[in-house]
Amino acid sequence: MVTTVTVDDLTLAIKNSIDNSMGMEDEQAYALAHHVLNFFGYSDRIIDNILEPEDRDAFYMLEDAGILTTEREETTLYDGREWRIHYWLFRKENIADLMAHARTFDDNGQEQDSVYTELPDDIWYRGEQ
Repeated sequence: MVTTVTVDDLTLAIKNSIDNSMGMEDEQAYALAHHVLNFFGYSDRIIDNILEPEDRDAFYMLEDAGILTTEREETTLYDGREWRIHYWLFRKENIADLMAHARTFDDNGQEQDSVYTELPDDIWYRGEQ
């Protein structure tokens, strides 16, 4: 398991993420990884309140890819009201898995070794032949 997430680790995980079916340029993945790590620093958890809407959108995308997750904490204020605090966390075990399972893409942006490559062409025809 990854103990400290580096920019190179996160870049590779982003490039290999499940939802990234068309592949991502190295520079784009690096820029996103660097941007996200600027929020986390050396911490594994950050508070959601520091994010701007554009940043939060990127975090949701990484959550969909299995790289980040959220948690919330509830506390009672001195006047009796409940207060919720939302956090973002790295999913280090998923990051390690994504780093280990590099995906390759052909010249058309299609993932190689797809389960569909094994199917005969006529499987997709419907109706009379």
